[in-house]
Amino acid sequence: MAKQRKIPMRKCVATGEMRPKKEMIRIVRSKEGEVSVDLTGKKSGRGAYLSKDKDVILAAKNKKVLASHLQAEIKDEIYDELLSLIDGDNK
Repeated sequence: MAKQRKIPMRKCVATGEMRPKKEMIRIVRSKEGEVSVDLTGKKSGRGAYLSKDKDVILAAKNKKVLASHLQAEIKDEIYDELLSLIDGDNK
């Protein structure tokens, strides 16, 4: 009998919704305070997850959810990169 694999779940910081890790995008703040998008999910540092949804990313930007969660300034380039990743997935 095949053993059922456990699917890692993560919580979206914008919606509070639990989803499989593969359906999320990780944003990480390094020890130096540099914020970047972590496509591998393995970079070291403080991480926050967002759902792969344009509305969720825009809501996170408007509410400054990532800035408060990561305790760092989030530049517009990070949000632009997130939105371009979403657009790339939907094509």
